[in-house]
Amino acid sequence: MRTKAAQTGRPAFSRRRLLAAGVALGGAAPLIIRARAATPRLRMVIFSGPSLGAFLPPIITAQGFDAKNGLALEFIERPPDAYTVAFNIGEFELGGSAAPLTIGLADVRGAPVTYLFNLFDYWGAVVTTRPEIKSVVDLEGRELAAARGTTNYTMFLWFARKMGADPAKFAVVNTTPAGLITYAMADRAAAVQLWEPAYTILKARKPEVRTLPLMLREHWQKVAGTPQIPYLGVAAQRSWVARNAVLIPRLLAAYRDAAAWLLANPEAAAKLIAPRGTDEERRAIVTLVRANDRLGLNIRTAATLRRELQMVYRAGVDVGFLPRMPDPATIYDGAQ
Repeated sequence: MRTKAAQTGRPAFSRRRLLAAGVALGGAAPLIIRARAATPRLRMVIFSGPSLGAFLPPIITAQGFDAKNGLALEFIERPPDAYTVAFNIGEFELGGSAAPLTIGLADVRGAPVTYLFNLFDYWGAVVTTRPEIKSVVDLEGRELAAARGTTNYTMFLWFARKMGADPAKFAVVNTTPAGLITYAMADRAAAVQLWEPAYTILKARKPEVRTLPLMLREHWQKVAGTPQIPYLGVAAQRSWVARNAVLIPRLLAAYRDAAAWLLANPEAAAKLIAPRGTDEERRAIVTLVRANDRLGLNIRTAATLRRELQMVYRAGVDVGFLPRMPDPATIYDGAQ
């Protein structure tokens, strides 16, 4: 007589074997649970997109670079002002859209924070369609649309002075970072100060806009001895660092893996970075990634950029953003 297994073509499993398998799985379950529980879970606040701080987190999540490096990362998006408040008061112990200038300002106001590693170097621009505006000096007495409270604008003030302009004479029309493209598209101001990814998106939509010379790298090279300008990275509360220093190299490795994947797969990355974006916006992201001179992707530990970070602080003091130089502890010495 043919067995039921022979009739169905499936192997027969005895009750004893099934019970044994169940016991084995039951014994493994606590191990799996303990392994998951042992993976450090980190919550990090970042800027809402589109922003440079939101470039690498979706890649880390989608490609599992956190798990690969023994972490479970959760990224929580906030607008810039809400981000700053949430991080500075300690609601979040990790910040993934940290600017050295805001870290320095938080320190002088009493928040014990530190810059762990850099992700992007500074790049900013001023664009116009007005033929009479040839340089930033020509902006004196004219309207300049800008997100006045941002560190990108603060650094621009330093470069504007180096170009011979008096920023106090700019008629600044203050807006949010999201509103900068709107001002440029509608030509509602003589010029607009903006940065990436907004600049690339704007150029795709309105290619006739001109970019005024700022000579960023040349001016910075003269004072810092390097063209690199640390601009945005990952920071932490110092109390968190004291408890979790062993996790920082893993966090750094996850970001480095994401950066390598971004550069190797710009088209696929654009879909992760702008999942609800238009084809035009995604093409702009691909263009930006391939033109890393503007993206400025430069992942380096704070310790290896100590002199450059101190120069950024000095620039902040020069333009009145920082009342004094921040504590050296704002530049993390570990994670080489």
